[in-house]
Amino acid sequence: MPVLNKSDIHRALKNVSGWTEKNKEIRKDFEFPDFIRAIAFVNSIALLAEKVNHHPDIDIRWNRVTLTLSTHSEGGLTVKDFDLARKIESLLK
Repeated sequence: MPVLNKSDIHRALKNVSGWTEKNKEIRKDFEFPDFIRAIAFVNSIALLAEKVNHHPDIDIRWNRVTLTLSTHSEGGLTVKDFDLARKIESLLK
């Protein structure tokens, strides 16, 4: 899977609200009312990530979850990262 160029990344970011790009990664912070809801969100991401065989880096701080996506095997951002970001966003609807 080819690594996206800066122009492609800029276009793709328009379709994933709140995600930002830095150092060949995209990331977003999610905040929940409490720890239980944050963990439930992480558990739903785990099931989704296993299904598509693409796994985010996850940082959990009580009610805040930070997700970071990059296609490490390709050395940067690919379509897989933005596809997973959109699927993660759909979990919140």
